[in-house]
Amino acid sequence: ASTYVWNPGNLSGSTVSVTPTATTTYTVTGTDVNGCENTDVVTVTVNSLPTVTTSASATSICDGSSTTLNASGAVSYSWMPGSLTGASVSVSPTVTTTYTVTGTNTVTGCVNTQTVTVTVNTLPVVSATATPDTICAGGSSTLAATGAATYNWMPGSLTGASVSVSPTTSTTYTVTGTDANGCQNTDLITIVVNPLPVVIASATSTSICTGNSVTLSASGASTYTWNPGSLTGASVSVTPATTTTYTVTGTD
Repeated sequence: ASTYVWNPGNLSGSTVSVTPTATTTYTVTGTDVNGCENTDVVTVTVNSLPTVTTSASATSICDGSSTTLNASGAVSYSWMPGSLTGASVSVSPTVTTTYTVTGTNTVTGCVNTQTVTVTVNTLPVVSATATPDTICAGGSSTLAATGAATYNWMPGSLTGASVSVSPTTSTTYTVTGTDANGCQNTDLITIVVNPLPVVIASATSTSICTGNSVTLSASGASTYTWNPGSLTGASVSVTPATTTTYTVTGTD
């Protein structure tokens, strides 16, 4: 023919582009140079797009964690970013990321997309201190932490932003801080425990006559204080009027 008219659409031309929304039968009427007409038909089948749905095991995670993305409604799936494939994929984004899944129906070749956003929360910056960080055996120290909402200390399973500890040996404490998003981070603080000096006291005589004096001596420390009398020194002379017990405190 010389001219062509397509319906529905009243389109003209030997080649036309159509975008039907449902399966449609097109009729073309061809007219030759003599004005004679004839028709033919062609049916365009429109397959519906797959209804792709997405979900995530967790849509809000902490930095360094992972989540599982799931898709349904199609036959095969491709995820971006990452060029991952499959109905279920594991991702570990470092920043908040929107993932797009393309689902394909392999029978018709039709595709559709859906998105899911994973929010990545930063970890709290946890800081631990000790006052003091060096103690003598039998002493105590106060541990304090900042940067999170709740805190757990190990060893000891102590909780709180401030806790008191009395370690018997030098100990490294780990504090785990958890923020409002459930994200956790840790910090360490070491308490140094110094042993007590082994103080030994002696006397030139432990039995004297009234009016006599005796020399008391101590060793094992650096400085010494004697009571009663508030005497100081590694060696002191005393003249007790009655039987007396002297206590020496040695400091290293």
